Amino acid sequence: MRVLGIESSCDDTGVALYDSQLGLLVHRLASQIDTHQKYGGVVPELAARDHIRSIIPLIDSVLNNAEHPTKKPDAIAYTAGPGLAGALLVGASVGKSLAMAWDIPSIGVHHMEGHLLAPMLEADTPEPPFVALLVSGGHTMLVDVEKIGRYTVLGQTLDDAAGEAFDKTAKLLGLPYPGGPAIAIAALNGSAERFHFPRPMTNRPGLDFSFSGLKTFARTTAQENQLDKQTIADIAYAFEDAVADTLAIKCKRALQKTGHKRLVIAGGVGANRRLREKIDALVNSLNAKAYYPRIEFCTDNGAMIAYAGYCRLRAMGTNETRDAKSLAFNIQARWPLDSLK
Repeated sequence: MRVLGIESSCDDTGVALYDSQLGLLVHRLASQIDTHQKYGGVVPELAARDHIRSIIPLIDSVLNNAEHPTKKPDAIAYTAGPGLAGALLVGASVGKSLAMAWDIPSIGVHHMEGHLLAPMLEADTPEPPFVALLVSGGHTMLVDVEKIGRYTVLGQTLDDAAGEAFDKTAKLLGLPYPGGPAIAIAALNGSAERFHFPRPMTNRPGLDFSFSGLKTFARTTAQENQLDKQTIADIAYAFEDAVADTLAIKCKRALQKTGHKRLVIAGGVGANRRLREKIDALVNSLNAKAYYPRIEFCTDNGAMIAYAGYCRLRAMGTNETRDAKSLAFNIQARWPLDSLK
């Protein structure tokens, strides 16, 4: 089965083709960083318009790939949520329309399930059960994965997601968007001794997160000091270290609570070098193992949607397959992961 994956939940348009026998054949991505950088964050209307401009050329490029060209896939998977409503509608309507024209099934995929399954595209894949840390610009959560498709959310952020906190802190420091990579680069020249930021909600039991207070602490620190180049680097170091340390502490608790020995790290913040160093040290101390998607699949991409769609299509019964050919579709800007069937 060849599945065309379409991702348009936020500010990247991703398209990919996954083959159940050959694996991932090709993937393409159109980034919108240049569009949104001047505003310091994503502008939903501009994001939707950029998806409209990019999506058909990307689909043509993927299907006409010289190594494995195909006139049409066997099915289409598109991101149905969570995300920006206007952006989601672009991918969903194009995916559904193409499926109707080609008379093939299509399926809406949960964006975070796509991230959760992204490490399955690598040579070394995690076998369920495992704990997954999904950490991105819009979400931060720990998930107990009993098997593919059966998830229990162990904890999640009560306010800002980690990626959102990176973006906002970078903006107050005068660093460019997106904030995660900008802070990581600035932190390379930072001192570990000058500032120490709190590790929020680690002094109480539970697996929930909160990064709003950490963001406020960074703002207060910036206001109390002259923001020269070295001070910016020092604040960036302290902030990045606090976020990475907090995530690692919560991951340790989740592994101990579930008894699992496998940990998946996925989502855009999962590309952060300091976080990976702390996670690697953690799993080594617990005789466990960490799994990451390749860096290019940490951020939003069509490959993870194609694979997640394939998994769900493969598990469908006859009636569900028939429903996948209907013209109706639905997008959900908010969509709890543990509500999935």
